[in-house]
Amino acid sequence: MTNIRYILFLLLIFFQAVYISAQVKISGKVIDADNNPIEFATIRIGGTAIGVTSDLKGDYSLNVAKRDTIELIFNCIGYKEDIRKLIDAKGEMTLNVRLYKTSHELQELQVTEFKKQTTQMQALDAKSYKLSPDVSGGGIESMLSTMAGVSSKNEMSSQYMVRGGSYDENSVYINGIEVYRPQLISSGQQEGLSIINPDMVGNVSFSTGGFSAEYSDKMSSVLDITYREPEKIEGALALSLLGASGAFGQNNGKFSQLHGIRYKRNASLLGSLESKGEYDPQFLDYQTFLGYKFNDKLKATFLGNIALNNYRFTPTNRSTSFGTSENVKQFTVYFDGQEKDKFETYFGALSLNYKLSKSTDFTLLASGYLTNELVAYDISGEYWLDEAGTNGSENSSNIGGELGVGKYREHARNRLKMSVFSLGLKGNTSINRNNITYGLTFKHESIHDRQKEWELRDSAGYSLPVIGNGIDVIYNLTSNNDVSSNRLAFFAQDSYKLLTNTGLFIFNGGIRFSYWDFNKEFLVSPRISVGFVPAANERFSLRLAGGLYYQSPFYKEYREEIIDENRNGYIQLNNKIKSQRSIQLIMGGDYTFRAMERPFKLTAELYYKNLANLIPYEIDNLKMVYSGRNESSGYVAGVDFKFFGQFVPGTDSWISFSLMKTQEELNGKKVPRPTDQRYSFALFFQDYFPRFPKMKFNLRAIFSDGLPTTAPRTTRDEAYFRTPAYKRIDIGISYQLVGAPKNGVRPYNFWRHFKSIWLGVDVFNLFDISNVSSYYWVTDVNNLQYAVPNYLTRRQINVRLSLNF
Repeated sequence: MTNIRYILFLLLIFFQAVYISAQVKISGKVIDADNNPIEFATIRIGGTAIGVTSDLKGDYSLNVAKRDTIELIFNCIGYKEDIRKLIDAKGEMTLNVRLYKTSHELQELQVTEFKKQTTQMQALDAKSYKLSPDVSGGGIESMLSTMAGVSSKNEMSSQYMVRGGSYDENSVYINGIEVYRPQLISSGQQEGLSIINPDMVGNVSFSTGGFSAEYSDKMSSVLDITYREPEKIEGALALSLLGASGAFGQNNGKFSQLHGIRYKRNASLLGSLESKGEYDPQFLDYQTFLGYKFNDKLKATFLGNIALNNYRFTPTNRSTSFGTSENVKQFTVYFDGQEKDKFETYFGALSLNYKLSKSTDFTLLASGYLTNELVAYDISGEYWLDEAGTNGSENSSNIGGELGVGKYREHARNRLKMSVFSLGLKGNTSINRNNITYGLTFKHESIHDRQKEWELRDSAGYSLPVIGNGIDVIYNLTSNNDVSSNRLAFFAQDSYKLLTNTGLFIFNGGIRFSYWDFNKEFLVSPRISVGFVPAANERFSLRLAGGLYYQSPFYKEYREEIIDENRNGYIQLNNKIKSQRSIQLIMGGDYTFRAMERPFKLTAELYYKNLANLIPYEIDNLKMVYSGRNESSGYVAGVDFKFFGQFVPGTDSWISFSLMKTQEELNGKKVPRPTDQRYSFALFFQDYFPRFPKMKFNLRAIFSDGLPTTAPRTTRDEAYFRTPAYKRIDIGISYQLVGAPKNGVRPYNFWRHFKSIWLGVDVFNLFDISNVSSYYWVTDVNNLQYAVPNYLTRRQINVRLSLNF
């Protein structure tokens, strides 16, 4: 019996040795072009259904029966497939594979992967928005307005609000350089082209709060843009009824260049406003991005921008109906005069990047920003305010009759010249699992401000305000200020990844120091975030972020209006001003899944901001009027939801929904902040026609709550009311005249030079809804004020043609 057991034991060892010798163990790592691990990549044995997926570190391992040739197929959504063949493989082998990103075409439709978000910066795909119906022509900011927590109330403007913050609380970076917007903009009509050229954009990252210490002292959001380098000779041209744009790029491996020029003249769009007259806007923008590679370690880039925006308007008349269905009023004005505005911006940035080693690199940044702004108008008008169905004094005997009649004149000569020069050094060092980033920045600001504006009202033969027998203006303001100041900032942060049996943790902690010599203020801003992907269910990713954030005052925020004993107003610069403070706590997470063989992602974030040292302000259209003093405190709380996925195969769409509450204690009273948008719903949807795969349909819809507003020169603690909800739907249909053929081979003719040619038709404001941007206030001799709404653009049709080669 013992011999039999011994023989069976030897046979077992023999068969195990034969089985092992007949097996090949293959293991390795799957990485991308930047050496980052690719999770959930599929590794499959060719000709079989046997396969595995890579883990969170990109590692994989599988056993394969020994054969003459083993074919392994590596693929992942959003990356090019890679096939490797192993000849006469034996024993244990290591095979590391690098996959490169791609956008593979499925009947001309883009298919992308959904990358997990483990930090507060989310990556956005600007290409998916390229053909969308947009007044600004595929602008990045227009895409942001459909994101959860982001709001824009004016389709003619690139400005936006984030989670209860103002327009001025958002940082914008292009290639690591912070950029600025014009300061005297007060309406969407004046605002021309965004500083971000969508034809030159490569990568877009955006954070609605809880961002890391490397970003500057702003309280609400960060938009980080990286311009791309062309791979070879390329170009683009776009024409529409609203303007034109063109781009050209070239790269020979050592020197690269990318140029973009845009022209916008939206006179037809402004013609849909209720103020009729001669609109003559001329907006021109040129940008260049140059790169030169000295060697493998040293590279230089230059970013330049020239923007010339001119707005001219000669009004003739206006007729506005407003009120309720049972109490409709008619406001009629006949104008005389004109407005001439000019906004010139010049921007240049030079950077030198030096790779000291594989783990350390340094970047030296130098930039200059110049702006020359002029707002000049002399406009007078005669107005009538009547019950609907009457027309001034001629019909005063009708029911309701005349409510008010008067004249007014508005005058302004406002000029602002500003320069900002900065010099910075930024470094990055990787030590094991730590990625340490640090930087030092010096800025010099110089501002020249000359302002003189006044308004005269005459109602029923009386000058307002009524002061004895004299004639006085209802409002006047002057400013004669020159100021130069310096800012110094330093930051250091560390990102650390830790893989445990529980899951993957991503830590980011940092601190930011800053000093401003204008008010002698020194700030310390600690920030931290944690991301977690549980091993039990890798479809989830969770985030927690918090920190102490400051809004370092810029010029508009420390201008304090002083009224003297003769009721004359003038601007005084407040050097006692302090930075607004925000303590933030953000919790959120994503859940990715597949349904109907398509990828989807559900995102939710809960946030709270404790606010102190606030500088109160009121919003009039796009103009923000600050008190110039730290005199309030408050909070912001809310929740954001976003459902993102391929509702139609091959096309990315999303739905956003937000709830928010803000409160501010102003002069002893608790009132909502001017950006208190209690709810917001946004939809971006793409579709295509099955029988016509080259035809695409895009829809952009926004429905959001109205904002608190006040009469001029009053504050919310005295009285406020809400504007009506903002409702707008834009649609667009695009047809691809020329594109990549199904067989991948282009015909040898003239059209082979073009990547694509698209012809499109857009309908802006599909349902012709009258959205309110602001109010014009009419005052009678009894000092009774009427709020006459200023409506935004109505329904318009746009035709566009875009060519890429």
